[in-house]
Amino acid sequence: MSEMEEAISATLEHQSESRLNAVIAVLVALTATFMALCNVKDGNIVQAMEQAQAKGVDTWQYYQAESIKLHLAEHALEQSRLQLLIGSNLSAAAQHALTESIGRAEAEVKKFTDKKTTIQQEATGYQAEYDRLNRHDDQFDMADACLSLAIALYGITALTRKRWLFAFAVGLMAIGISLGLAGFVGWDFHPDWLAVLLS
Repeated sequence: MSEMEEAISATLEHQSESRLNAVIAVLVALTATFMALCNVKDGNIVQAMEQAQAKGVDTWQYYQAESIKLHLAEHALEQSRLQLLIGSNLSAAAQHALTESIGRAEAEVKKFTDKKTTIQQEATGYQAEYDRLNRHDDQFDMADACLSLAIALYGITALTRKRWLFAFAVGLMAIGISLGLAGFVGWDFHPDWLAVLLS
């Protein structure tokens, strides 16, 4: 091969390497930018998850307090009914007072039973919100993992010039972007096997 052919070959190879490096640089910049946006959204989701979890814990504690009140009201009702049953020689005023006490206790039992149901629904709603947000948090976590791997593989590709490695990095980037978009838009794209692997 003549010196001229070698020079042309070297120039073409250099141009090919320059083009590959330029493409890699653009893809790294795009991947890093999208990854930063995903991290901001993921941070906001984590805050919302913490709030839902705290509200859920508080609501369940309130539910327990109402359960105790219900138990006390049921006990008072039972005691009043027993006193009325065994008090055959009670005066009319005492029987009337016990009957009123039974009425109040029955009203309290109903009030606390209804309140417990409402509180339980509220607490369950907070748990459902936490679970919904957690699913999106998983999407952003998986997106972050895929995008981070893609950036690392782009760097290795720039050094090794392996086209298959470049294709693999592009594939990981596409999966990461898909997961990130799913998190932003609210799609149900959630590879459970990957979530389990990363948790």
